Amino acid sequence: MMRIPAKRPNARLRQWLIGTACIGGAALLVASQMPRQAIAEPVRLQSEATSDSAVWNAVVVHKGSVYLAGPRWAGNTGAALTRLRRGVPTPYPDRKWNEWRAGADAARSFVNINALRLGPDGGLWAVDSGSPEFGGGPLPGGAKLVRIDPQTSRVTRVIGFAPDIARPGSYVDDVRFNGRHAYLTDAGNPGIIVLDLETGQARRVLDGDRSTTARPERAIRVDGATLDGPDGRPLLVHADPMELTPDRRWLLFGPLAGPWSRVPTRLLDDPEIAAPELARAVEPFADLPPTGGTAMDAAGNLYFSDLSDDAIRVRRPDGRVETLVSDPRLHWVDAMFIDDADRLWMPAAQIDRVPLFQKGVSKLRRPLTIWSVPLEPAS
Repeated sequence: MMRIPAKRPNARLRQWLIGTACIGGAALLVASQMPRQAIAEPVRLQSEATSDSAVWNAVVVHKGSVYLAGPRWAGNTGAALTRLRRGVPTPYPDRKWNEWRAGADAARSFVNINALRLGPDGGLWAVDSGSPEFGGGPLPGGAKLVRIDPQTSRVTRVIGFAPDIARPGSYVDDVRFNGRHAYLTDAGNPGIIVLDLETGQARRVLDGDRSTTARPERAIRVDGATLDGPDGRPLLVHADPMELTPDRRWLLFGPLAGPWSRVPTRLLDDPEIAAPELARAVEPFADLPPTGGTAMDAAGNLYFSDLSDDAIRVRRPDGRVETLVSDPRLHWVDAMFIDDADRLWMPAAQIDRVPLFQKGVSKLRRPLTIWSVPLEPAS
């Protein structure tokens, strides 16, 4: 059951298609060594939507509609993708796309949505890992990028990833857009997927590189303990969070538990660049703590959830890290979104509390909530 709070007057909504600003020649700034200054005025959390059944880890807000999605393995049994419009939830873009069952065509329905993104073309793009099970291999045709036209609520493009791109054990995680290219992270088989949107051709880069590979010594600590995977060992999540700098020159990325690196997009976009040359071009960016999700504004401020402390931090372009808000209700905030009214939307997904990571017993504290806070307008 979903509960939608009474809404304030709607503002025109859009996605900031931006990344973190980098200062040329700046040295690596380590978050653990930088002061975390609290923002002077306390911010007040506002509940935007709640659910007693869904586990939402992705949110996009666009022209009066709120789009929400969450992974199947988290225990979701309803629509994979939901649109809230005037407080009414509906499967999106239609019921058929949300009715995948074992044995059904994985290429024309949502198997496991992990991310949503509003593209520069105005389309709503959904990242489908293609596997209904955590850590399982993508089903034939299941791993894909799906574009939906918000104006018509029709699927206008499906870009499937071949078995040599979305391999057994791959978990296609998130996406960012840069002109004719899209970049996707693979959290299962460490690497980055570079997709040519004009041709639909994809290739893998930085496969198994240190920059995309989770490090065993960097544990994901939540609720004061190391988070274990279903196999009972500390969970390792490879290439996961990423953003683009506002000038589109750098892709910033890293494993879920960090650290973050950066690589020139001009090299990512060039299929003639040899793997060793690309690996040598990777530079340290920032030693951020384990994060569930990020968002960026046009000024280059990087907002990220600090999973260990139920907090939202902001890394300024000069490397300073400040605390935006800290609250136990902000538990495992995942992919965030900045709307046109300069509000930061935060899905408190509580991913670590789903049965998969708790020996089959749910520790979720319902209702699950999408929160928002105001931000200073980016200049």
